[in-house]
Amino acid sequence: MKDFIKFLALLLFSALFVMGCQHKPTEVIDPTPTDTTGQGNNKQPCDSNIVYFGRDILPIFISNCAMSACHDDGTAANGIVLTSYQKVMQTGRVVAFDLNSSDLYEAITEVRPDKLMPPPPRQKLSATQISLIAKWINQGAKNLICEEQNCDTVNITYSTVVSKIMNNYCVGCHGSINPSAGISVNNYTSLAQIASNGKLIGSITHAAGFKAMPQGGKLPTCEIKQIQKWVSLGFPNN
Repeated sequence: MKDFIKFLALLLFSALFVMGCQHKPTEVIDPTPTDTTGQGNNKQPCDSNIVYFGRDILPIFISNCAMSACHDDGTAANGIVLTSYQKVMQTGRVVAFDLNSSDLYEAITEVRPDKLMPPPPRQKLSATQISLIAKWINQGAKNLICEEQNCDTVNITYSTVVSKIMNNYCVGCHGSINPSAGISVNNYTSLAQIASNGKLIGSITHAAGFKAMPQGGKLPTCEIKQIQKWVSLGFPNN
């Protein structure tokens, strides 16, 4: 009887020991940052002091980086994909509030040609574009969206408005060096020609029968209205 009681006690101890040594399932934390400010149907008015990813940053990546043989979904050079906010944050090695630790920022400000992105002979990002990306990271690299409240469509000329839109969103693919599809938009003459045959408006509005531009995204509503106004005015230069 005593032996039987000892046996039961030993069995109970062993069971408790095994239960105590079992590992709890590892908690999986979603690495994708989530920001709900200004999302959904309650968009906030655009603030000139805030950088908005979809409006200001993604078009730069789409035009200059997210293309075949570089950082599009199909190629994903070095494992980096720059086609959406989630993929930029998951693969682009961006550290919110910290430029020095953000590999993406280091790549676009490199002084060594073999390390610089976009790589030569592709056109380097402009000082304005680099400054905008830096400001976005310093503001927390958030995925904020907004609603344009005031859009100036009164004094629209190539030199004052349209050229800046082209430089920010289009010149990466359609610059003077190996322009995509042979179409260059980095000077007044060539852009006015594209505008005159309807291709410019058709592309930026993603109209049926035209190739949607920029690839993978769309210009902000205000910029589209400004280009449409420029075309309706007869492509004024100055």
